[in-house]
Amino acid sequence: MPALPDELSGLGRFAQPSLAILLSLSEGPRHGYAIMAAARELTGEPLGPGTLYATLARLEARGLIESLPAEDRRRPYRLTADGASVLRAQLEGIEGIVHAGLERIGRSASPSAGSPPATS
Repeated sequence: MPALPDELSGLGRFAQPSLAILLSLSEGPRHGYAIMAAARELTGEPLGPGTLYATLARLEARGLIESLPAEDRRRPYRLTADGASVLRAQLEGIEGIVHAGLERIGRSASPSAGSPPATS
């Protein structure tokens, strides 16, 4: 998988889970289990609790997310303004990589590209 832009590259193996977490929080505050479920829906891969909470701690230390007061023993997290800026930069970087890659292999970025022609 291509390298992520600099904002998350310093997170090492936590860079890709960070992107899924930031994206899940872009819809509003969520607690750990809801973040794991949203990340799995986005990526198709499970995000275990160890990776989740280690990544949340790193993102919070960088000021990209913040924890909110606990609700019924669940601590929700929300995206900060800096986190939203980093998320946008990450997604724009990935979009550029995808577009360039599709052009190089001779496909357009449209959803129907690469579909076989209809036959009768």
